[in-house]
Amino acid sequence: MEKEFVLQMLEERQFKELKAELENMHPVDIAEMMEELEDKQMILIFRLLAKDEAAETFTEMNNDAREILLNALTDSEIKEVMDEMYLDDAVDVLEEMPANVVDRLLMATDEETRKQINTLLNYPEDSAGSIMNVEYIAFQKEMTVEEAILKIRQVGLNRETIYTCYVTEKRKLIGAVSLRELLTTGDNRTIEEIMETNMLYVHTHDDQEEVVGMISKYGLIAIPVVDNDMRMVGIVTVDDAIDVLEEETTEDISMMAGIVVPSEDSYFETSVWEHAKSRFPWLLFLMLSATLSGLVLGHFEAAIVAMPILNTFVTMLTGTGGNCGSQSSTLVIRGLATDEIEFKDIFKVLFKEIRVAALVGIMLAVVNGIRIVFMYHDVTLALSLGITLLFTVIIAKTIGCVLPLVAKKCGLDPALMAAPLITTLVDATTILVYFSIVTKIFGL
Repeated sequence: MEKEFVLQMLEERQFKELKAELENMHPVDIAEMMEELEDKQMILIFRLLAKDEAAETFTEMNNDAREILLNALTDSEIKEVMDEMYLDDAVDVLEEMPANVVDRLLMATDEETRKQINTLLNYPEDSAGSIMNVEYIAFQKEMTVEEAILKIRQVGLNRETIYTCYVTEKRKLIGAVSLRELLTTGDNRTIEEIMETNMLYVHTHDDQEEVVGMISKYGLIAIPVVDNDMRMVGIVTVDDAIDVLEEETTEDISMMAGIVVPSEDSYFETSVWEHAKSRFPWLLFLMLSATLSGLVLGHFEAAIVAMPILNTFVTMLTGTGGNCGSQSSTLVIRGLATDEIEFKDIFKVLFKEIRVAALVGIMLAVVNGIRIVFMYHDVTLALSLGITLLFTVIIAKTIGCVLPLVAKKCGLDPALMAAPLITTLVDATTILVYFSIVTKIFGL
């Protein structure tokens, strides 16, 4: 629905018609539209939403819009929203809100819900327990299929997913059964007869990236979460996995760009000071480390004075080296993220990258050699630059593929060993190789 159309309906006080239109919109679209409206208009539209739609819309809104709504809504209205929200969504909202707002939201929930929320909030950050939902459907193995379907009808509306149900015995996970299996088998068969006992599960303290990897690898709708005693405590659903994947990807991209502490807020929600603070440390380190390249250049000052044209090609060589290193590091980091590459594959990866580097280096050397001969009519200079390019590409790709693997082995985020750091190392190495080769060839 167009924003202008909504504003017109509000101005003409066509609330009944607007309410009907909102029922046909997805909560994500409603949230995006409301964030562009003035505070009074946003509050009015929110109050026109049905309870379940209002809860979903609230979950999708940014923090600023949520705070505006919470300051305007009554305690009873807040309670209605909290009652309709899934627990994992409620936890996500609470983690992002100021302490005074969190207290008000918690006061709007009943004691049992508050206890469950506090339990989820106490799990380590980025663990399976911190992203799981405790609302799932569990059966006893003695139940018949008919009884199981009846239970789904009774409680399924309040569960995040009904497509995969679980079988527990004294709270311990013993099996899983799909909705498809329930609907295509006889009513009198027992759950024990049809349940799958060889199912996948994760523990509460497992890293969320590992959980997402399992959901992606095996194409799961949800995966059960158990404690150390195999007691089932919740599930992680595919929509939670997508949120984690987006969060981790954003973090990796930020680190690869040299941003030390990626912000959980959006670009526009993050203040100028926070942006500057997160970017400054890496930029300072890289600026100071770049003096290494200056020291190498200073060492070959006599060669530059004797043959000034050599200085013309430094930028081209260092740029090519940095780009080659970044390509390799990006591919290796992706391989590590998808579990395609492990540290034990380091020599296999290195051997492959060196062969790629040799081919790329030869092709670049030939093209650049033709350019040099055409522009400067100097075959020796073309040869010198060709040899330098070949060595530069091989060294850059070696550094680019090895550093992320070493970082992973040391327990660091491989994304830290990305473009900025690799470019700095490759620059100094390239200059050293370049002037070592030309001074030998030209006898400088």
